[in-house]
Amino acid sequence: MVLDKEQLSVLLLELEDGVLDRLDADLRNLRNELDFMKSEEAHRDMIKTVALRSPALDAGTAGNDKSEDMFFRLVKQMAERDGVTEQLKADNQMEWVARMNNIRSRATEIVNHDIIYN
Repeated sequence: MVLDKEQLSVLLLELEDGVLDRLDADLRNLRNELDFMKSEEAHRDMIKTVALRSPALDAGTAGNDKSEDMFFRLVKQMAERDGVTEQLKADNQMEWVARMNNIRSRATEIVNHDIIYN
């Protein structure tokens, strides 16, 4: 089969379109993955920020790595278990703040009971 210049040009354009479509799809997937990673990183940073404001850490536990580690771990686990996510924060900020305050209070009580008062 022999192709003339016009047929070859059409074939090359079709190939280029297919390749470009695949590259566009790959680029969209990479952007979505990057956005997801950024939101996960923001969620971790948010948990650390909220946790650092805890009264448990201010009331005599500063510098106590064991209590700080336990507090951060508890806040993260409770937030994940209770479904307190960046999506909730974006959709309903007041609900997110209320839930995070509740989680912080519970984590503070656990740290105080298990480490500070015992």
